[in-house]
Amino acid sequence: MARIAVFPGDGVGKEVIPEGVRLLELLAKKRRLPLEIETWPYGADHFLATGETLPPARMEALRRDFKAIL
Repeated sequence: MARIAVFPGDGVGKEVIPEGVRLLELLAKKRRLPLEIETWPYGADHFLATGETLPPARMEALRRDFKAIL
């Protein structure tokens, strides 16, 4: 199973990232590849709203559990 973490992005990322996810999902379906996409809230907008950055434990989870980050 390929797990991909997705950060929704800021600025134009809010428009670009969903299209990238859509493309990955279409390719995975066409090729019959197992794919799991998990969206994470971290980014500049999240930081400005909450003051929270990516916690070290979440960074470790990215390294350990995901094949890629979009």
